[in-house]
Amino acid sequence: MKNYIFLLVLALFASSCEQDFGELNSDNVAAVPLTFPNATTFGFDPYIEVSLSGDGEIRYEMEIPETSGRTISEITKVVGGASDINVGTLNSGTSYIGDPIQVAGTSTEFLTSISEFEEKVRTNSEGEVTPVEIDEELAFLFLVTLDNGDQIVSTRVRVRVVE
Repeated sequence: MKNYIFLLVLALFASSCEQDFGELNSDNVAAVPLTFPNATTFGFDPYIEVSLSGDGEIRYEMEIPETSGRTISEITKVVGGASDINVGTLNSGTSYIGDPIQVAGTSTEFLTSISEFEEKVRTNSEGEVTPVEIDEELAFLFLVTLDNGDQIVSTRVRVRVVE
């Protein structure tokens, strides 16, 4: 008899769980997706490969769909670091760029280099630089503002450093 009462009470609680939890119970997917056409994926994050023996140029192409009816107004903030950066880093970290990069279209590029990354991210308070090495992964996050003021936080994008 105890088991039947327990099951009845459990059924009542289970059937009363129709409360809407709003933002806590939703996917945070941007209405306008930001993609990186020159990146590929293996696992979770898009990545590009950059040669340490070459010029060390890091170039991300970014775009939103032309059919979205929106354009990119600016790259508002960029953070760089190791592959453990996240949205918290984007909110609290120092921006990789001094001023927002103005854009007027559905696509743009972000250009930097391994040497600039070392200077901006890998230089400690004494001015010592930790050099980037082969097989390391670097990462970036972008905050992009659209022409209507909406902001998109990119997925983390990585750089695989190769020989």
